[in-house]
Amino acid sequence: MAGVGRIRLAGLALALAASPAVAVDPAPLVRNAVLTRATLTMLTQTPPTRPLDRELDPPPVVPIKLPAVAVEPVEYRYPPPPGYTGPSGILPRSGNNAEYDTIEDRWRLGYPGWDRYGLGHPRVFDYPYRPGRVADQFNQNVLKGDFPIYGQDLFLNLSGSLSSLMEGRAIPTATTPFESTARPNTADFFGRNGQFSTQQLLTVSADITRGDASFKPPDWRVKLTPAFNLNSLAAQELAVVSPDVREGTTRTQTWTTLQEWFAEYKLADLSSQYDFVSVRAGSQPFTSDFRGFIFSDVNRGVRLFGNLGGNRTQFNLAYFRQLEKDTNSQLNTFEDRNQNVVIANVYRQDFLVPGYTASASVHYNDDASRTRFDRNGFLVRPDPVGVFQEHRVQAVYLGLAGDGHIGRYNVSHAAYWVLGKDSLNPLAGSEQTISAQMAALELSYDRDWVRFKASGLYQSGDGNTNNSRATGFDGIIDQTNFGGEFAFWRRQRIPLFGVGLTNDQSQYANLRSSRVQGQSNFVNPGLWLVGFGADVEVTPRLRSINNVNALFFDKTASLETFTFQNQLDRYIGTDLSTGVEWRPRLNNNIILLGGVSGLVPGDGFRQLYNSKDTKAPSLVAGFVEVVVTF
Repeated sequence: MAGVGRIRLAGLALALAASPAVAVDPAPLVRNAVLTRATLTMLTQTPPTRPLDRELDPPPVVPIKLPAVAVEPVEYRYPPPPGYTGPSGILPRSGNNAEYDTIEDRWRLGYPGWDRYGLGHPRVFDYPYRPGRVADQFNQNVLKGDFPIYGQDLFLNLSGSLSSLMEGRAIPTATTPFESTARPNTADFFGRNGQFSTQQLLTVSADITRGDASFKPPDWRVKLTPAFNLNSLAAQELAVVSPDVREGTTRTQTWTTLQEWFAEYKLADLSSQYDFVSVRAGSQPFTSDFRGFIFSDVNRGVRLFGNLGGNRTQFNLAYFRQLEKDTNSQLNTFEDRNQNVVIANVYRQDFLVPGYTASASVHYNDDASRTRFDRNGFLVRPDPVGVFQEHRVQAVYLGLAGDGHIGRYNVSHAAYWVLGKDSLNPLAGSEQTISAQMAALELSYDRDWVRFKASGLYQSGDGNTNNSRATGFDGIIDQTNFGGEFAFWRRQRIPLFGVGLTNDQSQYANLRSSRVQGQSNFVNPGLWLVGFGADVEVTPRLRSINNVNALFFDKTASLETFTFQNQLDRYIGTDLSTGVEWRPRLNNNIILLGGVSGLVPGDGFRQLYNSKDTKAPSLVAGFVEVVVTF
């Protein structure tokens, strides 16, 4: 209380000093802010008229009357938000006045116009607060799902992608009989190996979503994606584009389909952290593990999915009734394939250590596909080897996988064991009990702008085709992202008497007629892969990808039975690849890819592909691809 009293007295001293009847300098008093009654009496020579230990009464308030002024209603024009908003679907109901403006549409709150650098918002810069344009795909746009098209929670995302691929390759190519070969009187079994192919793929998607925010799962969703493909192939030998040699050495085809079509509905929220469970039905993309070792496809199915524990745990339960694929575009048709695939998996983030995600999965493949000739006229089911008879493959895959980093080291691994039955394997010529394994491991280390990688893959092979046990591993419809993005062995299909020693986008040596149209084959040679690579971030826009792999067959018994040879060598060869990825706009809207790869044959490969008078040459391939997303 004493302190309070002193401050009040100091205020009184200031008031007295301001009076013309008292000549006193209040500065030192205010500076010290300490007054006593004795000091105050001495300064003013007039005793106070009331006690100083209580507050002074405030002066009386005199009301002031102002003349009434008529206030006209003011229309407040608020600035639009950056980007292209389109018309609002929310009608204002509260009205505006001189003090406030009501904005019912919370998504279209504006900002004052601002040219941050005084350059007139150039298109070539990453410029903030850019004015909206309907064709602007890089900034906020109502057509890209940034603003609702109706109400506060209904969004439309229109997108598309145009991919242009040109590729030249040297692939072992068998000649035809003497009377129909492209080069008359050719005696060698393998002829000229040059091929050139192009692929033009256009997809356009319309995605309608109802939800409150991007981080919350949508209440429901509908997506349609038509696809248009133009492909061509030019070869140097007959019977490559078609088994009918009268078709020549070139082929051009088109294909149009509805690749994606699905509806999604959220069944329930499981926690306050936006954990949920949803169901999606229709043709949809799905990859069952980190690297696509077993199943990676866009196909017709029903999928139950969601997460738990604040999104640390994700789960999927999916059933696919497979559609047939078009041969050359590898897009869907609307024809049923008579194949059922069931997949259940679970992912756990930060498993044991932060930054590492573990996964466990179960796959079931029931493939009772009927006889099938592909669009070019080649037999793809059953495999054109051995016994020609329809057969049924039933297989269960049990798998564990992981991906992430442990400290500064990146790790990606997978291990699978497949069990089941093949009612009549064409190569073995008998019913087979399936038991096969695979394992893969990639370790990498980042140092500044370089990632150093070491990888290894094991695919078990079949060591005896004459028994009733199939021990060669194969996937369902894999699309393997492992062992180098541009590797020759992964990108190319290497044909061998009607089947593929390996197939495009796959690392498996499986003697399968086609990755997308053939059936899984568990009587195969298997593979060992040991690789090293380096990814170099040359600039933020340019990345260089380099890889070298040594390839070996696991077992050669199936190859020896198939080609009527004895004691084939296990060494396939050395795969060398290098390529670049360039993003000129520093985003994924425009990506330019280019690469070259080569396979230097080993003794095992040469024994399979040597001609009568010459040895199998080194195989090379090169490609350029431009992907534009809008």
